[in-house]
Parts: sequence; C-alpha cells; structure tokens
Amino acid sequence: MSILGTTTGKLPVIALVGRPNVGKSRTFNRLVGRREAIVEDTPGVTRDRNYGRFEWYGRLFTLIDTGGFEPEAQDVILEQMKEQAQVAVEEADVIIFVVDGRTGRMGSDETIAQILRVTDKPVFVAVNKLDTPEQASQAAEFYSLGLPEVFPVSAEHGTGFDDLMDAIAADFPRVSEEVLEAPEPDAIRVAVVGKPNAGKSTLINKLLGAERLLTSEIPGTTRDSIDNLVEREGGGRYILVDTAGVRKKRAISLRLEKFSVIKAIGSIESADVVLLVIDALEGATDQDARIAQLAVDRGKALAILLNKWDSVTEKVTQTPVHHTQAVRDQMTFCDFAPVITLSALTGQRVHKIYDLIDQVYGSASQRVATPELNRVMEEIVARHPPPSANRHVTRFYYFNQVGVRPPSFVCQCNSPKAITTSYRRFLVNQIRATYGFEGTPIKVLIRQPSGRHKWNER
Repeated sequence: MSILGTTTGKLPVIALVGRPNVGKSRTFNRLVGRREAIVEDTPGVTRDRNYGRFEWYGRLFTLIDTGGFEPEAQDVILEQMKEQAQVAVEEADVIIFVVDGRTGRMGSDETIAQILRVTDKPVFVAVNKLDTPEQASQAAEFYSLGLPEVFPVSAEHGTGFDDLMDAIAADFPRVSEEVLEAPEPDAIRVAVVGKPNAGKSTLINKLLGAERLLTSEIPGTTRDSIDNLVEREGGGRYILVDTAGVRKKRAISLRLEKFSVIKAIGSIESADVVLLVIDALEGATDQDARIAQLAVDRGKALAILLNKWDSVTEKVTQTPVHHTQAVRDQMTFCDFAPVITLSALTGQRVHKIYDLIDQVYGSASQRVATPELNRVMEEIVARHPPPSANRHVTRFYYFNQVGVRPPSFVCQCNSPKAITTSYRRFLVNQIRATYGFEGTPIKVLIRQPSGRHKWNER
C-alpha cells in the first residue's frame, strides 16, 4: 500500500512551513485555488498536514499545508504539530518557509531557519502579509535568516506569487497536455466521521501505516478535514478523509469549531462511503445517531466501526453480539449498515476495513436489470397488495432503477398518495431482502405514470 502525493509519487511536493498564524493556510488556499484549509486568526489552526494538487504554467505540484512549526513546543498539540511539520519537510522536494512581514523576524523564525539551513532541500522564504508595494521592502530583514531566496507576498491579495512560483517551477519540467487534462484515476472517497476523540485519526494512521494525522486524548484535535490518497497492493484506490469530530451544537463555542463541523458535514456530502467511528466503551449515543442520520439522509453507503475494543473488559463470546445489538437498537433507521468491532490502537481487525469499504461501495453501485426487477416486484405486490384509496384498488404498473449511490427506484402507481410510509418501507425491505444492498440506503419514489400499463399488459 502506498500513500500518494509524497516524494514516492509522480508529482514534486512543496511543503509550507512556518510558525503558527503566519498565513500558511491562506497561502495554501491561494495556490490550490479553493478554500481547502481552514483560515482563522488563531495560532495552531492547521494542526495536521493538508494535501492539495495545483498546476503552475504547465507544471504540476502537490502542496502540503503543515501545522505551525514551534521548535520549542511544550504543549502536547504544539509538539505534535512540530513533528508533523518535520515529517512534511522530509516528504517535500521544495520548502516554502512562510514568515509574517508585519510582525517582523521573530526568535522562532530564526530557530526554524537553523533547521532548514541544514536540509538539502531548496528553501524559499515567503514574507507574507505585505499587502502593498510600499511594504515590499520590509522583506529585506529576512535575508538575515541565511536563506538567499526571499520573496514578499500577500496571500490575502495574491501579489508576489508569480515571482515566487516562477523561481520554484524553474527547476521542474513541464508536463504534457495529456497529463494535465487526464482525469484522476477513480478512487473511493471515504469520510471517517464520529464524535471527538472516538479514535478517527488513530484509525487512519493505522490504515496508512504512518503517523499522518495528529492523535491525542484531547477532543477536537482534528480541526480540518484531511484527505489521504491511498493505493492498496493488488488494486483499490481510496481517499480517506479524517473529519473534525461532529459535536453537539451547544458544544461548538468557537467559530473555528463551527466551521470544522461544516467541513465535516461537507466531507459526508462529497463521500462515497461513510465510516462512523463509535467509542465501544461509551456505546452509541444520540449524537452518533445524528451523524449516521446525516449520512443516510444524503444517501451515503455506511459502515459502523466500534473502536477501542481492546479496552472492553470481561469479554465473552456474546459480547460483540450484545454491543452490535445495542447499536442497532439506538439506530434502527440504519439497520442495513454492517457493524464491526476493532481497535485502532492495537490494529485488531483494522485489516478488514478496506474490504468493508469495497463491500458497501459495491452495494451502493449495484444495478438490477429492469425485467428481473419487475418480475420479482410483481410477485411481491401480488402477495402483499398496497392499501386501497377511497375504495379504489391501488395498482402498480412498472418498476425501474433510475440511479446508484444510492440505489434509487421509481415505481409507477395509479394512486401514489395511497402508498403509506409503512408500505414504502415494506417495498424497500423487500428489495433489500432480494438483492442485498448491504450498507447502503435505498430510495423508492412513487409516481403516477403518464400512460397506464399494467404488468400483464406490457
């Protein structure tokens, strides 16, 4: 298995490094061209490495937005941010050292520069927050850091990046139009969601086989939604997205945390598969159910992972069954979702997750041939007719599948208003019982046909 977008991949990698709150995330967004990293005037906002791809005049790059680099960090989160930044430097082909031109050179800038001067990687100093031409001269003081490539820039307004990127790109070859226009190979996009501290980042680290994401016992560690592109040996490509923990609304006290929740919900929106990570010690809660409901409402394939299984004591043969049933009881609306117990910390049963992703994604992508579907549904409806409307017999005329992810079916009926919620649920259950569809919601739409054709009149 390989993690793409690093020096082992096909694209050169640029790492943004600097102390907290100098504008690395805004620089990342400026180069990548979208609001991917959270931007906020709070030190330490970007805690993990965030990856993006961008093109500069025919040259393709992978860009890494690191957490703030604090060389003398004591706080556990700041210390892990330092480690993340150091790993990013190791992965990079080029380093952009972002400093704050408004505050001027700081002691921590000098300490970071000492570390960067001994690397064999090209280092370019981007003196940020110089928003006017008159301020550009303030970049001169940063030559004293001993790094010769210094460029005044404004990530807010986009000035100065032409000179910076032209200097960086000069050492890399252009790629062909075919490469530039080639679509990315298909990958299953997987959102890893759950309450804060459920073990999402630890799980992804285990799946990746590297300390790619920050992990700690402090809820809310992951503030950004982070993409990780992975290839399995023997085939299979996945984008694993570690989302900020979705908290109850009353627990979102900072605008930053609120935006993180919005990004987590956005990650669910754009996902093919949602993995809901639940703390097995705590069990499924109302908040877990709300997160699962978000996935179901948006038609996403879903699997539930009961994490921290290593901490469950006095286990007997039926313990997994009891825990699984407790989840089912709490979330009856998604009883189609498979549930497995695992330990992200020890790696117990983590190896099953990729197969589980393939399984539920395959279910969500499944199609049923129209003749086969109508034959089966005609038999089912004959055994269990729909309720009548105003003493008129309710008739079905035709079933067909109109979409996948989620599987969506349209049923033509002479009286759609007569179809109750319970009978619609009956139809969904019968489709699932016949064709499987484990791990995915099913949508059934009831419509009145423009032309009336009974099954036996087709």
